[in-house]
Amino acid sequence: MSFDDNITGDTPMGLLRGIKHGTESYHVLFKRLCSYAGLHCVVIKGYSKSAGYQPGVKFEDNRFRNSWNAVYVAGAWRFVQCNWGARHLVNAKEVPKVGAKGKSDSLRYEYDDHYFLTDPREFIYEFFPLQPEWQLLKTSISLRDFEELPFVRSLFFRYGLYFPDTNTKAVMYTDQTGAATVRIAMPVNMQSSLIFHYNLKLYDGDGDMLDGVSLKRFVMQSVVGNIVSFRVHAPAAAEFLLDVFANSVTPREYLTGEPMKFKSVCKFKIVCTELYTVMVPLPDCASGEWGPTKATRLFGLIPITHPEALIFAGKEMEIQFRMSKPLTDFMSTLHKNGADEKKLNKCVTHRILDQDIVSFIINFPEEGQYGFDVYTREISPDHRAGSPGSKSASGRKCLLTHCCKYLINSSKRN
Repeated sequence: MSFDDNITGDTPMGLLRGIKHGTESYHVLFKRLCSYAGLHCVVIKGYSKSAGYQPGVKFEDNRFRNSWNAVYVAGAWRFVQCNWGARHLVNAKEVPKVGAKGKSDSLRYEYDDHYFLTDPREFIYEFFPLQPEWQLLKTSISLRDFEELPFVRSLFFRYGLYFPDTNTKAVMYTDQTGAATVRIAMPVNMQSSLIFHYNLKLYDGDGDMLDGVSLKRFVMQSVVGNIVSFRVHAPAAAEFLLDVFANSVTPREYLTGEPMKFKSVCKFKIVCTELYTVMVPLPDCASGEWGPTKATRLFGLIPITHPEALIFAGKEMEIQFRMSKPLTDFMSTLHKNGADEKKLNKCVTHRILDQDIVSFIINFPEEGQYGFDVYTREISPDHRAGSPGSKSASGRKCLLTHCCKYLINSSKRN
């Protein structure tokens, strides 16, 4: 957009020209627009968990100073953050230096209505005003409290997520076994569509490997009811960054195999100061959550014998599911650290019982911890045996898809 140099600054076009040339700020512009509309509006200054911020960082200088608005509408004050509602900085990984500014070519213009008329109880997770009264909370919190609040993004609230545990903080410390658990609750209406993923890396740097092993294999993600849990087993006395991602997709969209874009909903700093136990990575299974919930969500495959992700078994065991709709081409893989997977897969057989029950029989060759993956696909009405792939009723090809995995501890004592 181009502007005439003769435009005066107190006109609408003059204000927009000021935004373009950096002589006006979004929050000042918004306040002026509110005054033209007869609305009470103020500019608030404080700290924000903005681009480059990571959980655990202290607000000790001006790196994360910010400004935003509060506007009085419908009998109450509500917050507005025009900058964040209109654009955001992408690929901001490092904590900015004092006085440094983000590059303009890193800005992505994308509307986010979370930052317009935001509820104060949600706004406080990302913004801390210098004047406590502008928290607009019944009980104000301190800057220390603000630092300890979990580091969440707007998508966290858009999906209606919340933390069921009151002790969930931005920095989580492991116990004596090197374990720490982050639990996130989702509303009932989102259980069938929300899919979570995660990433674990070293806190100071981008390293996501340790001794040649992916750090993801030291996190166990599982879903029970409306709670998704991320149990981190620190492989060393160090600091880690756990990033949790989510996306809302229908089972049909997921099963097409089309790429899905996951966005960060929250981050945590995981601190392990001492480690008394040697942590081994989880078996190298397919990525994602453990347990049968995924199978039920995607395929209507209902667990009969083992509803939990973790199983304690003897030398032999059977896992059964009930099919609520026709499925075919069941396949499974067995994994164990240091074991030959081709030999392990010979230890598993499956069969269909009474037309709607699928049974997997596993004979473990030795004691230890195993990972068990299950794959399947839907049967369409026109499915023909021997065809390379079936098609759903909508005509889309049904791909052979990972539907669930179990972590099994086999021992003679079980």
